[in-house]
Amino acid sequence: MECFLRSCQFVLKGAPKSSPGLHVVLGNEACDLDSMVSSLTFAYFLSKVSGSEKTPIPVLNIPRAEFPLRTDSGFLLRECGLTQDALVFRDEVDLHHLHRAGKLALTLVDHNALPSTDCDLEGAVVEVIDHHQLERMPSPSCLVTVETVGSCATLVTERIMQKAPEVLDQQVAQLLYGTIITDCVNMAPEAGKVTPKDSKYAVLLESRFPDLPPRGALFQSLQNAKFDISGLSTEQMLMKDLKVASGEGLKLAVCIIYMTLEAFLQRRALQRELCEFCDRHGYSLVITMMVSINEKKELFRQLAVYSSSTIYREEMSRALEKAHSPCLNLSPMCSPCAEVKAYLQGNALASRKEMMPVIRDCLKDWGRRSVHCSNPEDLGELEEQFGSSCGPVTDDESRARPGTASRRYRLFAEESGMEEDSLVPPTPMNSLVEGCPLDRGLPRVSAEAVLERFREVTDEARTEDRPPRGQ
Repeated sequence: MECFLRSCQFVLKGAPKSSPGLHVVLGNEACDLDSMVSSLTFAYFLSKVSGSEKTPIPVLNIPRAEFPLRTDSGFLLRECGLTQDALVFRDEVDLHHLHRAGKLALTLVDHNALPSTDCDLEGAVVEVIDHHQLERMPSPSCLVTVETVGSCATLVTERIMQKAPEVLDQQVAQLLYGTIITDCVNMAPEAGKVTPKDSKYAVLLESRFPDLPPRGALFQSLQNAKFDISGLSTEQMLMKDLKVASGEGLKLAVCIIYMTLEAFLQRRALQRELCEFCDRHGYSLVITMMVSINEKKELFRQLAVYSSSTIYREEMSRALEKAHSPCLNLSPMCSPCAEVKAYLQGNALASRKEMMPVIRDCLKDWGRRSVHCSNPEDLGELEEQFGSSCGPVTDDESRARPGTASRRYRLFAEESGMEEDSLVPPTPMNSLVEGCPLDRGLPRVSAEAVLERFREVTDEARTEDRPPRGQ
């Protein structure tokens, strides 16, 4: 495996110029253990059996600098005798350039739909192997294997054993085995993750490779590594296991953190850090699922919903509270942060994977209703739903609700300790200019468009200043 990964880096350097192209095996944006191992092992399998001229290469779907946050992935690599240096990361290969040059084939593992930022790569997708809910439209050019097992690594193991069992060696088997038992919570039925197929292939790996580490010991070591967040900043905690949901002009971060919500909410300056995190990465909301083990050694989950926009925060919270497929069984918890809604999740079996469709449905519904409510006369419907008094006005709300820009300006003046008359309120034109503090996710406006609008305003002003005829 190490030699294969090293050869991938060598090919990558010459791929844009001399090679026929790359067959990239790409995991999801969270780049968790399942995504990483499924990408590595399936690309290795393709390198042994594929007759394509394009070179199979596993690409981890995060920048290299973020990999140290995947502590369980790093641990398993070391246990299997592999190093981070041999891996290829998303910031080291330009997939869009390769696709435009006609040199890219793409296999998706551990997800079946590309995010909006990669939607133009859709034409390169030739295969999907995944265990999440199917979201993509069928296509004759794309082979789709989607089955709701506990781990995508189970489906990769199945493919290898059915098509080329000789590809499996101790190293590849340990990567797959460690991932399956981690995703399936040590194969415990009470955790609700393991399926008969997961159990079948875990047992087959154990029987074929008797020198694999004992199941319980390996699972505990990986859990200890996963839960190790000592010394991480709030942003690093959020980035450690993050997936993105987007639609209708909004982008959300959906994160998993392995600690209690009570401890997370007590972090110093948490609300400010969440606000800075959203500003830095362009998120409208952050939904965090906290995963912990109680004194009875039982897994339990809690949820936190953050947004500086009251409307976005209440809309998403209501959708999660009312979710029925699955029912999260949320109970409100006390939150010391005004912009964070906190919940105990009664249904501990509902993971982020099951929650993501609820979030995406909410985004679609929000998009439909925001279009409907773009007319100021229709905003009464939103105010009835969320209350006319929505607390401090945020940038998002000032765009959604009429008459709030001046209120937000007054709040800024008060908070900055400056007299209101000493500041010039930002004009709508300036709020659309690149880099303006008021611009949080609005579509970019070109310089030509701004100048054109300036000319129109100037012409209107000249017309208004011109004295009537006869005077």
